[in-house]
Amino acid sequence: MSEIFINYRTGDGEKTAALLRQGLSHRFGPGHAFHASQSIIPGESWPERLLTAVRRSSVLLAVIGPDWTNFRTRLDDPEDWVRKEIAEAFECEVPVVPVLDGRKTSRLSATDLPPALRRLADLQSIAFDSGDTDACVARIGDLMADLVPGLDDRPGPEAGTPAPGSVTNSIGTVHGTAVQSRDFAGDVGTVVKGSHGPVHTGNGNIYSHSRHVSGDRHFSGDGMTYFEGDHHGTIQHRFGERDGHEDKDR
Repeated sequence: MSEIFINYRTGDGEKTAALLRQGLSHRFGPGHAFHASQSIIPGESWPERLLTAVRRSSVLLAVIGPDWTNFRTRLDDPEDWVRKEIAEAFECEVPVVPVLDGRKTSRLSATDLPPALRRLADLQSIAFDSGDTDACVARIGDLMADLVPGLDDRPGPEAGTPAPGSVTNSIGTVHGTAVQSRDFAGDVGTVVKGSHGPVHTGNGNIYSHSRHVSGDRHFSGDGMTYFEGDHHGTIQHRFGERDGHEDKDR
């Protein structure tokens, strides 16, 4: 059973409806959010499936976009499915939460609604800002967890699966500084500070500065040490004044 039914109008809120399904399914697990385009399988009787899903749900999210009331001709039609789903929720006493999609979407006015839907204007709504979708999905998820008894975050490692583009790591005991980052521009190196004993950083070249020249090597700073190749070659120390190559244009 899908506890959360997502009601939306194609052409006015379908993108937000899809984001809600993805976010709520990721948090609570697949099957907890009903989204018509994804939850009805080919060959299934969709009119019966829609109404059954509304009746069995614990809450209906009505996604209201900026043009929602401009579909007045459809809203006046008792056979309009957006209207039928909401009216069925009212009939079955399923809680309905209007989701105002976008900053330009105002609260509904009873004068803009047909009699069967005027209760919507009296219901407390929740805003969905397309400029901050992650926070909005999380806030609606928190609301669903409060409204639906037994709806909990799914357990196990899947609940913590990072979203695409995110960065995670595992660090043991650290005494000092640990830095995590995602996007890099230029070279990325390894810094070892205050080590006692052997340290292995893998094969390859190690440079003092990212603006290196592999052939005509540049150095800066007294006491600089560099290793090149697979660390089976020369170890060199350079002392004295900077050679000036690196900062000659400054």
